[in-house]
Amino acid sequence: MYHFRPAYIEPCGSGLARESGGSASIDVGCADAFAGKPAPTVSTVWRFFVLGMLLLLSACASQAPLPAGNPTLPLPLQLHIQRQLADQRQDWLLVIQREGPGIRWSMMDPLGIPQARQQLIDGHWQADGLLPPNPEARELFAALLFALTPSGELSRNYPTAQQQGEHRSLPARWDIRYAQPLSFQLNLPQGPHYRVSPLGEPTP
Repeated sequence: MYHFRPAYIEPCGSGLARESGGSASIDVGCADAFAGKPAPTVSTVWRFFVLGMLLLLSACASQAPLPAGNPTLPLPLQLHIQRQLADQRQDWLLVIQREGPGIRWSMMDPLGIPQARQQLIDGHWQADGLLPPNPEARELFAALLFALTPSGELSRNYPTAQQQGEHRSLPARWDIRYAQPLSFQLNLPQGPHYRVSPLGEPTP
């Protein structure tokens, strides 16, 4: 009968120590082994720093713009949101209401299951509840805030906005085409597209 013994893996430098009969060779062997791995240089650390800053700036640039001040909104509002992307359609209910110092945005599906909740306080979005982050919903809320801003307050709150008749846009971001003040189509450059109308009224 054969008996198998597990292989013994010698630590770094142990073979050298055994051959030389001393412990000094262990230090030399390990030092040689680690010497083959170059330590990070200042230029490498600087590259990582610059890359991190670029990623941070990119994330900031991708955030949806918000108004310079608080536009006058006819709150509370209950809106029917119809989302269209390719051949897929989704329907949501959005409730917008004042709550304390901010505005609360609560979106749910037709069964009443929450999809997104945010509060806009002092020009910043804050999570409301335990729902996971929903970047698309936050972009939608910001776009709706732009669409619902009264015409007389548009240039003050969005200096780069353009409006002509029933068409309003924030170049390279949002395009709004109104049927009524609260009934409109919202288009994003790469989609999705939304139709918005007051709850209980037919979608335009």
